[in-house]
Amino acid sequence: MPAPAAAAGVPAAGERAYLGFGLGLRPEHYQAFLDASPRGVDWLEVLSENYLVPGGKPLYYLDRIGAHYPLVMHGVSLSIGGYDPLDRGYLRALRALAERIEPRWVSDHLCWTGVDGRNLHDLMPLPYTAEAVAHVAGRVRQVQDTLGRRILLENVSSYLGYTHSTMSEWAFLDAVAREADCLILLDVNNIHVSAHNHHFDPLAYLDGIDPARVWQIHLAGHSHAGGLIIDTHDHAVPDPVWALYAEAIRRLGPVSTMIERDGDIPPLEVLVGELDAARALAAATLAQAPARRTAAP
Repeated sequence: MPAPAAAAGVPAAGERAYLGFGLGLRPEHYQAFLDASPRGVDWLEVLSENYLVPGGKPLYYLDRIGAHYPLVMHGVSLSIGGYDPLDRGYLRALRALAERIEPRWVSDHLCWTGVDGRNLHDLMPLPYTAEAVAHVAGRVRQVQDTLGRRILLENVSSYLGYTHSTMSEWAFLDAVAREADCLILLDVNNIHVSAHNHHFDPLAYLDGIDPARVWQIHLAGHSHAGGLIIDTHDHAVPDPVWALYAEAIRRLGPVSTMIERDGDIPPLEVLVGELDAARALAAATLAQAPARRTAAP
């Protein structure tokens, strides 16, 4: 099946759009964005499910804030790796929201979230097999046909693995993106979390994906729980994640970057300061002799 034509204003794969440095739009900061229009925030990521409503406060603020910032949509309900049929009602609502706010792109997670109609309210990892690649890629193509645009898939953090996996996580992500002709949202914090939990080299992850398909990067904090690291989004970005981000930029070049914060949310100016740190680190890294690739070998 051919890949869908890119929507108006949405470049095709290989022509990476670049938005700069952004934040996740959270209700705690709605009024601050309207009152202050803080300098240094180039774009905003919105959680799709918060705005799949016919009206009310969320859409009121989204329409007004979106008039001043480029937006991207990020969802948690696609369950692209699941075996339940794709939720056509959800996809229609997602397309309607995209038509309303005209996001630069739409993303979700490379995972499954439920079975037999039961939502587990978590992002569950997939087995890394050729069969799973074919299954997920087929579903991605259906979603892209419905939405009329390519989507981005995000790597999730994980705390368990499957004994019958036959490839690495990064090889799996890369294979799905190639087979489905979709794009990648690279969560650097999730790479660090999973590398610690599963004892792999995070630099091998960065080297194993097609850089041309990486259109967005997430940065976030996490929590330690005994021998595990848990992706909690309730702390500032820690030093190991900053270091891995620099390595990602060194390999990928400029990629639209945002900071996620979903718990213990600080005042907006604190997150803007953290975003300034990401901007400065990216600039310093790119000023050095780059070790960039334009495509996976």
